[in-house]
Amino acid sequence: MSGKLYIVPTPVGNLGDMTPRAVETLRNVDMILCEDTRTSGVLLKHFGITTPTSSHHKYNEHDTTSRVVARLSGGENIALVSDAGTPGISDPGFMLVREARVAGIDVETLPGPTALIPALVNSGLPCDRFTFEGFLPLKKGRRTRLEELSVEPRTFVIYESPLRLCTTLKELAETCGPTRRAAVCREISKMHDSTYTGTLCELVEYFSANQPRGEIVIVIEGMAGSAPKKVHRNKYRDSSEASSDNL
Repeated sequence: MSGKLYIVPTPVGNLGDMTPRAVETLRNVDMILCEDTRTSGVLLKHFGITTPTSSHHKYNEHDTTSRVVARLSGGENIALVSDAGTPGISDPGFMLVREARVAGIDVETLPGPTALIPALVNSGLPCDRFTFEGFLPLKKGRRTRLEELSVEPRTFVIYESPLRLCTTLKELAETCGPTRRAAVCREISKMHDSTYTGTLCELVEYFSANQPRGEIVIVIEGMAGSAPKKVHRNKYRDSSEASSDNL
């Protein structure tokens, strides 16, 4: 009888977002696959989880997937975690899930933390229908993709590096128009969790003068939107988590 593959989300910031079910699952499986064993090691130590770990990331997943599927087929229960959030969402996971399904192995994905949904809801933009873009291409096809997104009628969500934020906002303003509404969410669930809303033009001006740090999610209004508003910053602080990061 084959084992089961568990996809286990981990906190994107605040360790309090780890669910009891996720902790129990990681304690009970035979092995935990980690995007980075050092990063996951901190989390596992915090929750007293001593399950053996192994690396599974975008640079080795083509080599490790077949071996993992063989172990699952042999009856082992294995969990997959990424450095933060839900595996498979702009993180390794898709290939392993696909091959496990092909092999007839049960896959169970636990609900849990992700940066996508909190940013979308917190933006104040329509979230009844939306599209998730993930990271834009760095070079080839980038302009084409931006032009395609510029006529997307639904709210769309992009992940971005703080170092590339200003460049991306400028490109979005060029393709979508400077008055298109958007939100920049950073450090979701951490001490310096902040959301900035305004037009793309206003956000370019603000972040040209204020270089952000930390993880960034950009939420952009669909093509058929309402009138723009001034930049507004909403900041949430959680005193239970220490951080040296400042905007």
